[in-house]
Amino acid sequence: MTAVAGFDFYAGAGPARILLILALTVIVFGVVWTAMLFAVAARRRRHDREVEDERTPPSSLLWVFVVPALNEEVTIADSVRRLFDLDVERRVVLVIDDGSEDRTPDILAELARPGLVVLRRDLPEARKGKSEALNDAWRHIHSVVLQQGPYEGTVPQDVVMVIVDADGRLDAAAPAEIARRFADPRVGGVQSQVTIYNREGFLTWCQDVEFAVYGRLYQLARSHWFIADMGGNGQFNRLSALDEIADTDGPWRPALTEDQDLGLRLYGAGWRSTHEWRSGVAQQGLNNYRRLSRQRTRWYQGNLQALRHLGRILRMKVSFVVRIDLLWYITLPLQQLIVAMGLPVAVALWYFGDLPFWNGPVWLILLIYGLAFGTGTLGLLARSEPMRVRDLPKAFLMSLPYALYTWLIIPSLFRALFRLIFRRGGWVKTPREPIAQAATDDAGPH
Repeated sequence: MTAVAGFDFYAGAGPARILLILALTVIVFGVVWTAMLFAVAARRRRHDREVEDERTPPSSLLWVFVVPALNEEVTIADSVRRLFDLDVERRVVLVIDDGSEDRTPDILAELARPGLVVLRRDLPEARKGKSEALNDAWRHIHSVVLQQGPYEGTVPQDVVMVIVDADGRLDAAAPAEIARRFADPRVGGVQSQVTIYNREGFLTWCQDVEFAVYGRLYQLARSHWFIADMGGNGQFNRLSALDEIADTDGPWRPALTEDQDLGLRLYGAGWRSTHEWRSGVAQQGLNNYRRLSRQRTRWYQGNLQALRHLGRILRMKVSFVVRIDLLWYITLPLQQLIVAMGLPVAVALWYFGDLPFWNGPVWLILLIYGLAFGTGTLGLLARSEPMRVRDLPKAFLMSLPYALYTWLIIPSLFRALFRLIFRRGGWVKTPREPIAQAATDDAGPH
């Protein structure tokens, strides 16, 4: 797949040589940058263990748990009950019923209790996307929750708006850990660690690994610069921060990945965002490849839409390292497209052309093998708590099936690009699995 003539990679590849060299450049930079982030994440983890941060008691904040719900009869009762089991004194659970046609409204009526508010949205206003539902909740908090009842007069600086998906199981320790992050008045957003609670199958195990790697490596490292991404489920935002970036409709913009869009705008407005890796939210994974592909296509399409923030990132007054990280992060879909196109081109050149599969030195094939699995190995090592050198062989072995998973979802990237080019934005909601199939019942990181 790679021919070597001195330092001339891909000699004889013809016009495809540029694509192959570009793909190799993307891979090398990705591994080097990931290694740097791994070191920063390890440092951040040690800091969190050793330093007793200033604590803000959860009781000093008003927690508004917002649960968007559209036809969630399978999981809504479980999710809402768990929110009332949290050790929080000042709490509102605000469920946004976005035009459900199943038993969701009836189940919510059976759960009625003080502190539970159901905001019903009917067609034609309903089902316009998660961003519209969240903006409706934001308006309700300002017009009702802070204007009447037990929390009248609470200032937005002391209000935390928590987004929990209808299949979410928030860790009991989350409010106490998150409150510590909000002790810094400059923090506008905290994303908690996401886990998969039905991780018995291959696909759901890989999704659990994926979230762990993303949170405990990339997110934790980016927390060092206070630019952690917002991830939707398990997302905590200070209300005053949301107010600052809101327009007349609210803080969320119409986007398939409205959480990513919000996080970038919070940082652009001068707010800090961080990641809480010791507690978080568990959610359902998808055991069906077709459903997973549909979900990832939507996510990829939203990631591609986020490229519109490139100009804003280039204009930000930030350090060189932070700018590089933001640019690297937001262009990941383009990088993945380059690598994904490079592989079949290389295989075609080997099979149909006269380019040999390998004729280089042994050290180079070892290097390329390390590039192929280095990122996954570092991510899986970062997933462990505590991280130990002796776990490196295990992390490497686990990176092999995980690498297969990453290629299984690559077709979704091309489908997302197709949908973006032809301006297709409609989506069918992914159905939930019955709770009985979710044998694992923990919500915290593992």
